[in-house]
Amino acid sequence: MEEDTYLRLHFVQSTGSTTENCRTDVLGGHRLHCQQCDKDRIAYNSCRNRHCPKCQGLKAEQWLAARQAELLPVEYYHVVFTLPAQIADIAYQNKSVVYDLLLRVSAETLLTIAADPKHLGAQLGITSVLHTWGSALVHHPHAHCIVPGGGLKGERWVPCKPGFFLPVRVLSRLFRRLFLAAIRHAHRDNKLHFFGDLAPLANTTSFDQYLAPLKHTNWYLYAKQPFAGPQAVLAYLSRYTHRVAISNHRLIAHDDRGVTFQCKDYRTKHCVRYKSMTLSTDEFIRPFLIHVLPKGFHRIRHYGLLANPVRRDNLTQLRQSLNSPNELDGPDVETPALSAPTFVCRTCGTPLQIVEILSPKVRAPP
Repeated sequence: MEEDTYLRLHFVQSTGSTTENCRTDVLGGHRLHCQQCDKDRIAYNSCRNRHCPKCQGLKAEQWLAARQAELLPVEYYHVVFTLPAQIADIAYQNKSVVYDLLLRVSAETLLTIAADPKHLGAQLGITSVLHTWGSALVHHPHAHCIVPGGGLKGERWVPCKPGFFLPVRVLSRLFRRLFLAAIRHAHRDNKLHFFGDLAPLANTTSFDQYLAPLKHTNWYLYAKQPFAGPQAVLAYLSRYTHRVAISNHRLIAHDDRGVTFQCKDYRTKHCVRYKSMTLSTDEFIRPFLIHVLPKGFHRIRHYGLLANPVRRDNLTQLRQSLNSPNELDGPDVETPALSAPTFVCRTCGTPLQIVEILSPKVRAPP
């Protein structure tokens, strides 16, 4: 089998057989009618695959509306935990295990340092988002953590120092120690699998020798300046949640040369940091497949005060401590109703009525 054909088949198997038919007549759709313009419009169904660049818009809007109801009138900080290249190579062959460790250990690091009386002495609330790509689709696993600037100590709100969250060096060293211990534990429990050049790492001694230099290197951890107000948090999250490795607006062309897309050059110091890159079709599919997540893996998680089982009660207590109105009373914030109609006329803005259901040519996803 030719490599190009194999990659295309693997793409369909990894992202769902309907992804390539998203918003086409293959998946069926609706015939819509505008009473104001007296015109019809056809809207084809989405595949609803979370790795499809055309989908997830409605789900992202609902998720962000729920998070808006939870915003506190405090500073918010953004901390990025990045895995070193040696660990990223292991993650490439063990996505489910290593990505889970990245999210859990980064949250544990923040909670541990914040609980230390020498630093904050309070319990934090954390929203973590996993990212596995860079702008050029390279494998670059890292976790974005959005944290309110303070925490609860008993029933009292303890704020961070203005403009300062937690010491980055202390966070980095604890994250390094906890992650290395966790990945060794996973190796002892036979949860890691190795292939190709990494096959020798299946041996415990070889694995320990592979990790040994990482004890003495600096692990990249970046704590950004606080957001300019709580609303800026949502503006940021809207760019990072429910996204795939590349979105449609970055695709420039697809021709005989391959796929041309826009990417950011982080190394340049000039104002214009964006450039175009062209890859053959099979070489474009290959890096895209790297970022397909394991089935059922949750890339957005909440920890500490914002953990799902206790979030509602904790937010009520936090607002009381901050003398802020409780916006959580009323409908369930996890499923907010969207005020805008699903379909509107592109000419006059009138809500469209569904007048016909177009049957799909293949079985649609549940």
